[in-house]
Amino acid sequence: MADILTLQRPNVHPSSREAEHALYQDTLAEYCWARDVAGLAPTTLNRLVQPVIEVCIFYDVLPWELSPRQLDQCFAGPGKRSHSTVRKKITSIDQYFAFLEQRYAGEILRRFGAAVESPVDAFNRPRHRGDFGLRVPPSKAEMTAFFGSWRQELASARKYPVAVRNYVMAKTACISGVRATELCLVRLGDLHWDNGQWVRFLVRGQGARGSGPREREAFKFAEGRELLWWYIEEVRGLFPDDALDPYAPPFPSERLPAALGADVAIAPTMHADTFRRALRCASLTHRKGTVTVLFPHLLRHACATPQL
Repeated sequence: MADILTLQRPNVHPSSREAEHALYQDTLAEYCWARDVAGLAPTTLNRLVQPVIEVCIFYDVLPWELSPRQLDQCFAGPGKRSHSTVRKKITSIDQYFAFLEQRYAGEILRRFGAAVESPVDAFNRPRHRGDFGLRVPPSKAEMTAFFGSWRQELASARKYPVAVRNYVMAKTACISGVRATELCLVRLGDLHWDNGQWVRFLVRGQGARGSGPREREAFKFAEGRELLWWYIEEVRGLFPDDALDPYAPPFPSERLPAALGADVAIAPTMHADTFRRALRCASLTHRKGTVTVLFPHLLRHACATPQL
């Protein structure tokens, strides 16, 4: 019975504030090590612990001293961040506290007499609040009609090379399933025309489950090979840079930096946000049906789930 009573009573020993801070730093390090073993990338690890550090510095407290009310005051009110940002930060804090409760709750209670409990409770736990919609890709027939209507207006476009670039980039995303940011990182030297039956191109993108950047080869297939060959041969040279340089992007920006020489300059790659705006504008003009607004990730879904 004495042993049971000893376990039930917190054994509080005099400890300095420095010891608590040292344990706090140890928990952050061990949490990063655990998630590193799970396969997360270094950039992802930094994002996991940054919200915890941010809140603790703001209130000058240790994690086990943080209350739900303080968490509410930190993320609510004037200057509030977007719903998606708040949701990510609070979710990261809650995940850290799950680790803290699992591995360090007993030690913290014995040494400092503090009970570890997540400040994220049933009242402030984030919920999806409609900042994204259900991603239902259009059917294959609808996408064919969309690209057909879009291509008919290319000849009369005010900026012909830019219009064709946007069209080819969108159709490449739909055929290959490559992300917008990944397409922006492709170089002309990454196009492998003789690799396999169809042209392949090297993609530098994110890995699954936050495991960091990965390189892979994406396929263009027969339709994509013909389209890309026509674009490289007939249109790519119309941009004001060296289209023969293997480090030049196939989808360049329409403007060169003034500091670069016109003879040897490589155009900067097109920004992913520029592509998203171009695709949105084209979809509002040429799409008909229930899904009238397209974005790059929806093209990725359309590639993965072809419909008749």
